[in-house]
Amino acid sequence: MMATVMCWIVVALHVLFGLAETVGWSAMARRFGYSKEHAEAARPLALNQGFYNIGVAGLLAWALVTGQPATVVALLIFVVAMSLVGAFSVRWTIFVLQGVPALAALAAFYL
Repeated sequence: MMATVMCWIVVALHVLFGLAETVGWSAMARRFGYSKEHAEAARPLALNQGFYNIGVAGLLAWALVTGQPATVVALLIFVVAMSLVGAFSVRWTIFVLQGVPALAALAAFYL
């Protein structure tokens, strides 16, 4: 039960990340300290990244609803891996916001 709840938290976070990177990109870019020009130049990348996050959320939700534990584990591992990429290439807080919840869900899944 706890693992399922934690997985749904990961789903919700990724929906929020996706929305922030798509429809909320201007505000998010300001929070990252991007100039208006840099934010506009990066908008297509953020849109792509946002839809990846929404896609991961959708797939994880589907795996939870249809009872696909191997897919749930694979997607959580993917989230952790991508959070490490984000931490090393952009900002360490990406691992904290995305990787730690996914690791906690994985740990709960196996306990």
